[in-house]
Amino acid sequence: MKTLTGAMVAMLAGLAARDAPAPTSAFPLQGTWTLVAADKILPNGETTRDYGESPKGRLVVDAKGRYSLQIFKSERLRFASDSKADASTDEMKSAVMGSSTHYGTMSIDERAAVLVFAIEGSSFPNWEGTIQRRQYTFDGAELRYKVPPRPDGSIPLSVWHRLD
Repeated sequence: MKTLTGAMVAMLAGLAARDAPAPTSAFPLQGTWTLVAADKILPNGETTRDYGESPKGRLVVDAKGRYSLQIFKSERLRFASDSKADASTDEMKSAVMGSSTHYGTMSIDERAAVLVFAIEGSSFPNWEGTIQRRQYTFDGAELRYKVPPRPDGSIPLSVWHRLD
């Protein structure tokens, strides 16, 4: 009887394992990233700083490709008041033009070497609900991508280093 019970338990365990979902691989960009550079490539090919000399930023990506991204210019004006509602025009412009934030999901089109951002929310409202494709390179520790050209022809370039 003990042999029969052991065989039955082994058989049921085997059937349960067979029906269990196959483990899915984690998204290759999963992790926490810190901003190394937020530059722009000018139409003449020259690369210049886009978010100041020491930009700050964080990119966090989960196993399914959900992400949150923030880029800040270090030289943003501090507000004279502790209330955003009381900010001057120059302070507001510095805050808005000195930051870029968005979140959503990302995927990879490996054949085209393109990151695909499905932007759900953004500090620039015009990006909300859009799909953006960005040429990228990735070596495991460093991620580089180019944002589509701006109206002035410059091409933003973001460089991230993996923290974990």
